[in-house]
Amino acid sequence: MTMRGALVATVVLALGAAGPSAQAPATRLSVPYTQFTLANGLHVILHQDRTVPVAAVNVWYHVGSGSEKPGRTGFAHLFEHVMFEGSEHVAEGNFDSWLEAAGGNNNGSTSVDRTNYIIDVPSNALELALFLESDRMGHLLPTLTQSKLDGQRDVVKNEKRQRVDNAPYGQAFIELAAMLYPTGHPYSWPTIGSMEDLSAAALPDVVEFFTTYYAPNNASLVIAGDIEIEPTRKLVEKWFGGIPRGPAAPPLAPAPAALAEVKRKTLTDRVQLPRLYMAWHTPAYFAPGDAAMDIVSNLLTGGKNARLYRRLVYDMQIAQDVNAGQQSQALGSMFLVVATARPGHTLEEIQKVIDEEIETLKQAPPDEREMTRALNQIEASFYQRMERTGSFGGKADQLNGYYVATGTPDYFEEDLARYRAISAADIQAAVQRFLPADRRVELRVVPEKK
Repeated sequence: MTMRGALVATVVLALGAAGPSAQAPATRLSVPYTQFTLANGLHVILHQDRTVPVAAVNVWYHVGSGSEKPGRTGFAHLFEHVMFEGSEHVAEGNFDSWLEAAGGNNNGSTSVDRTNYIIDVPSNALELALFLESDRMGHLLPTLTQSKLDGQRDVVKNEKRQRVDNAPYGQAFIELAAMLYPTGHPYSWPTIGSMEDLSAAALPDVVEFFTTYYAPNNASLVIAGDIEIEPTRKLVEKWFGGIPRGPAAPPLAPAPAALAEVKRKTLTDRVQLPRLYMAWHTPAYFAPGDAAMDIVSNLLTGGKNARLYRRLVYDMQIAQDVNAGQQSQALGSMFLVVATARPGHTLEEIQKVIDEEIETLKQAPPDEREMTRALNQIEASFYQRMERTGSFGGKADQLNGYYVATGTPDYFEEDLARYRAISAADIQAAVQRFLPADRRVELRVVPEKK
C-alpha cells in the first residue's frame, strides 16, 4: 500500500511559514495553515487554497472500532450511519437535500482508529456546511429515538450481509483479525461489528457511546479551500463554540500484539478459486520500519515488474492476482500478502514462490534500479493525491490525519522524507526483522466441495 501518508491537494513550495510560527526553507514542501483550539476543546485547522472556488469541511472524531468493548462491537460504524439521520435543527433527510441544493456532497468512513466526516461545498455555501456539522455534533441526541436506531441497525446488518457474509472471500479479514490479535485486543474484531452485538445494542448503550466520544474535545476540524482565514475562524466560533465539552475519552493502552508461532486455518466459501492470505505484525503508523514496509510491498507487487507479480502472474502463470500491502494503524500495523490461484494450480505452489522471494530479500538487498522504481512510484502517488482539496484523502483529510498522528498538520515534507531516507540495506533489514517465516498467519480460502 503506497503512501497512506500524503493525501494533499496543491503543492506549495513555500517561501514563508510552514505553520503558525516555523520559518521554512525555500525548497520545503509545505501546506501553510492556521490552527487554534476552542474553549470546549475542539481543535481547528484552517488552510487557504484558491485554486478552485470550493471549500472542504473535514471532521475527525478520535474514535474507531478499536475504542469499542467486547460484546458491544460495531458502535463506531453504526454511529457513522446515525450521524446522517438528522439532528435537533435538521430534520431527517434535510442534511443531504440541503447540501445537494447548494451543490455540495458529503460522506463518512470508519476505521479501527478514527471516524471521519467530509462535506465538500462551493465556497459560498461554507456556513451551511458548518451549521450542519455543528448541529449533529452538539444536537443529535434529542432526536435519537429507538426507531431511528433500529432503522440504521438494519441498514448496517444488510451492509454486513452484502460486504461480508455473502461476499466472495468476505470472511477472510474477520478471520485474519481474530488470528493476528488476542481476544479482547482492540483490533481483534471487525469494524462493522457482529450481528449479535448489533442486535444487542440498546439505546442507552448508544447514547453513552455518543456522549463519551462525540464531543468537541475528542474531535478535530479542518476547513480547507477558497476561504478567508479570519472570517472562517469567526464562523467556527459561532457554530461550534457553544457546544459543551464532554468527558475525557478513555485511553487505549493494550499490550503489544505478537505471534509466537505460525497460525494456520482453512475456510471453505462459495468461490471459484482458492486464495491465500499471509499476514505479519509490523510497526505502527509512522514508527520506524513503517515506511520501509511500504517500500517492501511495492517491490513485491507494485507493478508488472515487481518480484511477486512478475513470477506468479507473468512468468509462471500460476496466480490470477497477487497483492501486498502495509496496513498502517495506530496501535500496530499488519503486512499482508494475498494471492489467488489460477485454475489447475494450488496455494502450496504459490506460497512456495512467496517464501522464496521474501527469503531472497532477506539474503540480499534490492538493487538500485528496483529502489529507484519503488521510490518513483511512491512519490508519484504522493503528488497525484495532491490535486484534491476535499473528499477522502484530500488535503483537508490529510491535514487532519497528520495532526492526529504527529501533532503537526503540515507533516508532508517529513512524511515523504521517511521514504527518501530508506536505503536498500534498510529494506533487507526490515524484511529480516518483520517477516519471519516462523511467526505469521496463513489463511486459506478454498471452494466448497460440490
